Amino acid sequence: MIEDNITRINLDGKEYILIGTAHVSKHSAEQVKEVIEAERPDSVCVELDEQRYQTITEGAKWKEMDIIQVIKQKRASLLLMNLAISSFQNRMAKELGIKAGQEMVQGIESAKEAGANLVLADRNIQITFSRIWGNLGLRGKSMLLTQIITSIFSHDSISEEELEKMKEQDTINAMLNEFTESFPRLKKPLIDERDQYLAQKIKDAPGEKIVAVLGAAHVPGIKEEIKKEQDLKKLNAIPPKSKWPKIIGWALPIMIVALIVITFFANPNAGLDQSVSWILWTGSLSALGTAIAMGHPLTILTAFVAAPFTALHPLLAAGWFAGLAQAHIRRPSVKDFETLSEDVFSVKGFWRNKVSRILLIVVLSNIGASIGTFIGGADVIKTFFENF
Repeated sequence: MIEDNITRINLDGKEYILIGTAHVSKHSAEQVKEVIEAERPDSVCVELDEQRYQTITEGAKWKEMDIIQVIKQKRASLLLMNLAISSFQNRMAKELGIKAGQEMVQGIESAKEAGANLVLADRNIQITFSRIWGNLGLRGKSMLLTQIITSIFSHDSISEEELEKMKEQDTINAMLNEFTESFPRLKKPLIDERDQYLAQKIKDAPGEKIVAVLGAAHVPGIKEEIKKEQDLKKLNAIPPKSKWPKIIGWALPIMIVALIVITFFANPNAGLDQSVSWILWTGSLSALGTAIAMGHPLTILTAFVAAPFTALHPLLAAGWFAGLAQAHIRRPSVKDFETLSEDVFSVKGFWRNKVSRILLIVVLSNIGASIGTFIGGADVIKTFFENF
């Protein structure tokens, strides 16, 4: 048996065999099968959470998704990010002519054949995304979304050198690697915390001989973290939101309204100009974002009408109204949900599928309204000072 990419650790009477796999390599899947057959472990740990396990074994259950509830529960951005990563995985797998996650599928199958316990060792992907999101400011969030969408919609072929580099990382890390260099705070929730979580789950796996199927990028961290006790409850906690965004979220609209009212009493024409400027900037840019997402004309109108008001209320967002309008006007069919995972593979498919188009409308409409809020707000302040 070839020992390349295999790390053996003996700790507290247990043997841990870590297989550092390439998520886009046929050889990795073959090696996983070979190691499990030879070692006959008590448990096999795979770098999957429950959600990704179900996706691999049963396929993504898009048909069960209620798009209206997704919008109401403010999960459109997270779902769009999930679809974006799925698109990236599919594109990279196509470049190599293989199925993404093949080594994890092999780990699951070989565990069953060997009669070993199967342990889903990775942290829930939604928790990881939430902790990433919580570590970023407004600028960081905007750049992250831009980076992800740009990488997905890019049609540049992946060079041989880049492919080799990707084989040494897990898929999510490969896509966000460049971004983590610009925003080091991402490394902690994306890499370090997952190393700790994986290490503890592997350590807690039943039996005396444990095989773990992992992305090669995690092996060095797990080798160190498995020697320590990790607090899984703490690693699973959603970080509390800062009070400042909430304070600013209420203070800004109150200030805008106050400035318009004061200006209106001093100079009605100037106050009217402020109101028109606010409506046009917030409404037009939100409508523009909706139009870019190819929303229905009534959806675009909804975004234009809603944005000036939702921009003044921190608990509301123009994109929610636009998304709900689009969902009612162009209600997704069963076929849209069935083909969702394939459609997001291409730019055309992202816009063609009614489900992903609704998500794009929510996100792009909100981005447009946010930009309009800053420009329109600046214009209101400028007019106020010009009259006082």
